[in-house]
Amino acid sequence: MKSHTVTRGIERAPHRSLFKAMGFTNEELERPLIGVANSANTFIPGHVHLNPLVDAVKAGILSAGGTPLEFGVIGICDGIAMNHEGMKYSLASRELIADSVEVMARAHALDALVLVASCDKIVPGMMMAAARLDLPAILLSGGPMLTGTQICNQTKRPIDLITVFESIGAVRSGRMTEAELASIEDAACPTCGSCAGMFTANSMNCLSEAIGLALPGNGTVPAVMAERMRLAKRTGRTIMNLLEKGITPRSILTPKAFENALRVDMALGCSTNTVLHLTALANEAGVPIDLDAINAISRTTPHLCSLSPAGPHHLQDLNEAGGIMAVMHELSRKGLIHLDCMTVSAQTVAERIAASTIRDPSVIRSVDAPYHEEGGLAILFGNLAPEGCVVKQSAVLPEMMRHEGPARVFDSEGEACEAILSGKIQPGDVVVIRYEGPMGGPGMQEMLSPTSAIVGMGLDSRVALITDGRFSGGSKGAAIGHVSPEAMQGGPIAFVREGDRIRIDIPAKTLTLLVSEEELADRKAAWQQPELRIRTGYLARYARSVASASRGAVVG
Repeated sequence: MKSHTVTRGIERAPHRSLFKAMGFTNEELERPLIGVANSANTFIPGHVHLNPLVDAVKAGILSAGGTPLEFGVIGICDGIAMNHEGMKYSLASRELIADSVEVMARAHALDALVLVASCDKIVPGMMMAAARLDLPAILLSGGPMLTGTQICNQTKRPIDLITVFESIGAVRSGRMTEAELASIEDAACPTCGSCAGMFTANSMNCLSEAIGLALPGNGTVPAVMAERMRLAKRTGRTIMNLLEKGITPRSILTPKAFENALRVDMALGCSTNTVLHLTALANEAGVPIDLDAINAISRTTPHLCSLSPAGPHHLQDLNEAGGIMAVMHELSRKGLIHLDCMTVSAQTVAERIAASTIRDPSVIRSVDAPYHEEGGLAILFGNLAPEGCVVKQSAVLPEMMRHEGPARVFDSEGEACEAILSGKIQPGDVVVIRYEGPMGGPGMQEMLSPTSAIVGMGLDSRVALITDGRFSGGSKGAAIGHVSPEAMQGGPIAFVREGDRIRIDIPAKTLTLLVSEEELADRKAAWQQPELRIRTGYLARYARSVASASRGAVVG
């Protein structure tokens, strides 16, 4: 075992002495040392409850003959960081998380890892570390939040965090009172857990099941249910089985497993951020992902679930309907799932999903009667995005699947948001927000505030938004992000001028700036790269080394 490096032999007497200073016995040091990465903190609703789950994981490890060693990991709440300087740090924190888990595991010669996380960048950061280290590893999430309830005119409706964001635009446009907003604010997030819709956190937690790095139920069992605690105990026991069998992340993260994850992504209508995170994870696993290949998968994968923000259902509904295993079983009926892939259950996908069935066909539709014939995401290409950009097509209204209009150009998210909320954006406009990419932001800010403002003001059927930044999983509408190359790298989005016509054709997978190639060449020749917005500290280092969004915004 790797841990023998620090626990065996007379030369390691000083090392054992330090362990004994913490109360460890000789018997415990003879067992495998299992790292438990705990991202609990009191900043994030999805992480505030993780300590009891970590205790359950450690109990599972102990009962199966291992010695758990817990260490802390940072985590940012995207909702609290949204629409101010804090959002610049969110995506960038993913790399810090992966690096910190690597450092702790290698420095202390751990034999295996249980990665306990819940929210947006923490989950992919942990998964990236697992692929990089290639030690036996399992991800355990804290589980999704329950939905809130709003009662209006004796009618109940489910609400979540995105309802709050969209209500701001409704207040600014006079469609809602501040008192109504306050009641929604109080009710939208009723429990701990990752925010209740198919936003980025829950998307990645569900895909961790689909790709094989988590046990069934990881993505959908609500945070407050006792089943989540039982799942934590099973996770602790299962890591010991993986260690015994020598099953490591890279034996799980095969090209077929990534295709399974993308199939489930399309069937669920996951966050556009999954493209960033799966690409980054694939990079760590040495498995290339071609963005154009994602379109091929989307074209042949039916959209089976209509989850918030695109539809009426939430994660607790998906869990009760059968969860991710039921979705995979249904996709397998059309031969869309690779059944021979290994998983952390030490079972193949076929064995894991064999007993799964759809318990509520109103939540998980049959492959014979999907919401849409195509999957939830689409990658667009064109002279405005030569390396591609991404849209959650399942959250776009039918009338906006094709759109042409004048560009309204903003060099920051803040400027665009103020223009939207001030009523300066007109029906038909195409809002362009640039210099918010991985390098330009820096940090590739999420655009939940402007997209929610557009929806809240009733413009989502008539206004599109294009950015080299990214979107929250809660964004909906004709919101096209990850435009690559980004403006800061001299991508064509840097050359768009106010009033230029832009044509969006999601069915054709194209995004076109209706300006001649000669004119674009002249604009490019006259362009000068602006100075970095942040020139000291971590973000300055991040900006100087981060890759394009088309490559997962990884740091090399």
